[in-house]
Amino acid sequence: MITVVGTGTGAPAGLQEVGKAALVVGGRRHLDAVDVPEGAERVVLGPLAPALDTVATYVAQERPVVVLASGDPGFFGIVRALAERFGPQRLDVRPGVSSVAVAFARAGLPWDDAVVVSAHGRDPRTAVNVCRAHPKVAVLTGPGAGPAELGAALRGERRVLVVASELGAAGESVERVTPEEAAGRDWGSTVSVVLCLDEERALGPVRTVAGLGARPAGWALPEAEFAHRDSMITKFEVRALALARLGPRPGDLVWDVGAGSGSVAVECARLGAAAVAVERDADGVERVRANAAAHGVGVRVLLSRARGALDGLGDDPDAVFVGGGGRELPAVVGACARRARRTVVVAMAALDRVPAARAELTDAGLTCDGVLLQSSRLAPLPGDVTRLAATNPVFLLWGVRPPAHSEGVSE
Repeated sequence: MITVVGTGTGAPAGLQEVGKAALVVGGRRHLDAVDVPEGAERVVLGPLAPALDTVATYVAQERPVVVLASGDPGFFGIVRALAERFGPQRLDVRPGVSSVAVAFARAGLPWDDAVVVSAHGRDPRTAVNVCRAHPKVAVLTGPGAGPAELGAALRGERRVLVVASELGAAGESVERVTPEEAAGRDWGSTVSVVLCLDEERALGPVRTVAGLGARPAGWALPEAEFAHRDSMITKFEVRALALARLGPRPGDLVWDVGAGSGSVAVECARLGAAAVAVERDADGVERVRANAAAHGVGVRVLLSRARGALDGLGDDPDAVFVGGGGRELPAVVGACARRARRTVVVAMAALDRVPAARAELTDAGLTCDGVLLQSSRLAPLPGDVTRLAATNPVFLLWGVRPPAHSEGVSE
């Protein structure tokens, strides 16, 4: 058997197994904290593959192995790699307390409704976008993805970062800082976990299912679910196909450019993505904010003409929806297409705009397709009868980045 011991924040269960081990594997601080028996081999964890090869040698000889890890090694830990290599039946896992559980305990908060994301050895943009989209997030940090990097990416967001370092050790530290304060400091290498909180929403309702909130029961909501002006809203038939092509998901960043009521941004946020709405009218900005609040999601809203706002949006989006129209539409589509990592969807009522918008998508290297949507809705007539009421036709174009040029997948 391979005994996997999580050191946690207290006395770990299973340390007596170290005294029987022929091989002890762990981080340097874990190895220094235990008495490795004389004659046993010590392997300091660095690159994982050589360590697993050494473990395999001892397993083949049926000699006892102990692996030391932090907290609960089955939670974003080494148990996955060991189980994949040697099979779960060979593992005797003795978990400690997860650093995430301890960090929330130190903050005095429940965490059954928290989203946990690992930035250790991964592209931190997924963690950043999850922090933007959700009110209670725990980020497992790593080199190049610590409090300073998170803070820099979250400047201007209404968030508090709880930075927990050396949990359970004599030098334990738990600090509450703004993103701006976090960005301006050198946090060293002892950070265990960072909590990212929207304090106004940190105590959510009682949950039945832990982690991400329940998926929406439906999408492409009726227009009546949103405040809007003079029917200036993306109709639900168009929104349904637009959402299908945008593919919003947790860890994504989606722009809604020319947002109007913000119906697309709100629906993307309901599906777990971080959403930014760009709207040129002040009253439109207030409608977007009201619609986001009414649906219980966070949407960052910018008051600006689209072309002026795009340069100020730091992170490239995974997907962009462009609505509205006007002479600037092709230029806006082109600017969005050059930055989109995955797809751009454009809704247009005017036939004259279609060729130019399509050219901007293809010139940016996207594969373009589209459809003219024409629908008729059931409408009542006097006498308890029904007619079909036609809606205005809308052109929907979408450009997709070829897979060879995409930059990974959010997890």
